[in-house]
Amino acid sequence: MPTLKVVDKGFFTTAQDLGRYGYQQYGIPVSGAADNFAHCMANFLVGNEAEEATLEITMMGPRLEVLKDTLVGFAGFSLAPVINGQEVDSWASYKVYAGDKILFRRKQKKGLRFFMSVAGGIDVPLIMNSRSTYVRGAFGGFEGRNLMTGDVIDSGQYQPEDFIEREVDERQMPAVPSGGVVEVRVVMGTEEDYFTDRGIETFLNSVYQVSIQSDRMGYRFEGETIEHKETFQIISDGIAPGGIQVPGNGQPIVMLWDRHAIGGYTKIATVIFPDLDIFAQLVPGNNVKFKAVSTDEASRIAVAYSQRCSQTSVRLKSK
Repeated sequence: MPTLKVVDKGFFTTAQDLGRYGYQQYGIPVSGAADNFAHCMANFLVGNEAEEATLEITMMGPRLEVLKDTLVGFAGFSLAPVINGQEVDSWASYKVYAGDKILFRRKQKKGLRFFMSVAGGIDVPLIMNSRSTYVRGAFGGFEGRNLMTGDVIDSGQYQPEDFIEREVDERQMPAVPSGGVVEVRVVMGTEEDYFTDRGIETFLNSVYQVSIQSDRMGYRFEGETIEHKETFQIISDGIAPGGIQVPGNGQPIVMLWDRHAIGGYTKIATVIFPDLDIFAQLVPGNNVKFKAVSTDEASRIAVAYSQRCSQTSVRLKSK
């Protein structure tokens, strides 16, 4: 069902869902939404399941024309949604009607990615059981690419009489990375013994700055050199989401959503899953400090995160 038309493509907007699992043995990345929490909240705001595809908007949003009455939801940072010239709140859903215009204003310098949902989900073809876009591989989403001016966005089936406007409970909303030092929790890796004691101490006690050479594949950091014992290379093996590689220059790289399935650089640690959302909002120049936690603590944090990423985090708007 044609639901939205792209009047202006903006900077970089793709369709993403929760990812493409089960194909990494063939070299296919998982991809999926950069900010899992914001993606899920955008879906819950319009009554969708978490697995439905949303629009992941980076830095500067598109201008859209509504083609069919529907319900849209917004979640994320850095942008302010505007409907028919009126700025509306993020982390909330709204009824829109055929002919309405939607755009996004850059409201604050902090944050990078924003998510928009449509009742019924963004309807693009299922490729290997996912609607996520993998731009480097040119498949998934809208023909394997970002949105272009003139594209028509379809949505899945929904019941218009069930359109109910909602908002995210403010007590559940995450903090957006600001100009200070952002703490990222990690579990130390099985390849920890490839690094000297000094190298590990440097990693855990230094502040690293996000490099401009960062994207959905991985975030590069600049700072104190992490010292290896002998070599920075290993026989290539699997890379988990959030795996932190340290190549020969001693600068950490956090591997993210469009990462390769395997890699041959030593991995000093892995970012815990709940903290991966932080990287969706980091911009070049932001400062990060890595903090080691135990696997038991990481599990407790993950359980609390899963509870927060539920439909109970949204509520009906007060009239």
